[in-house]
Amino acid sequence: MRYLTFSLQRMMLVCCLFLTACSVKPPHKLTNIDVNQASETKAWELQGKLAFRSDADKFSTNLFWFHDHSFNQPHDELTLTTVIGTTVLSLSSKQGLASIDVQGKTYTDRDPQQLISRVSGMQIPLNKLPLWITGQVTSDDQIEAYHPDGSIKAFTSKDISGDWQVKFMSYQQQSGANVPRLLQINRADVQIKIQINQWQALAPMLENR
Repeated sequence: MRYLTFSLQRMMLVCCLFLTACSVKPPHKLTNIDVNQASETKAWELQGKLAFRSDADKFSTNLFWFHDHSFNQPHDELTLTTVIGTTVLSLSSKQGLASIDVQGKTYTDRDPQQLISRVSGMQIPLNKLPLWITGQVTSDDQIEAYHPDGSIKAFTSKDISGDWQVKFMSYQQQSGANVPRLLQINRADVQIKIQINQWQALAPMLENR
């Protein structure tokens, strides 16, 4: 299946013209919890901002991400919106299939990172971001610097298209855990900044008996 690549700037313009209303918070049977460390939970949701710059694109959006790997079927819902709340891009990944809705069309792939690249043209290490957002790294990431309190500050992440240079610029207390507030993710052709305004750990809701 062939995929069309849309400029995120163009998608934002089209969305602003049509002013399609959005509801970014997906339904789920999870409840808010506090944790000592972000690694203690496999489900969370965040709200923040994402800024992206490449040779072909430059934009800034609001970011909502619901992430749930607490069951055998991982589930992610990622939404980018304009400042007025209009959906620019909506990605859903569950039961091994990812889909993106944009401009009235739906595109699918088994790899969400590959899908968002094909559809939007945005090169982003989506598959590693759930760990990075919680201040963790993958086994392939090489840590290069720490903050005075021992938290990770900078590391290099291997990628076939070019290594990523990642910095956790600052941290914050959210849901009882110390998590990054500002992430800077760079390589030669791409610069990404993610600001996390709110991060909430989640756990399955106990059913009433």
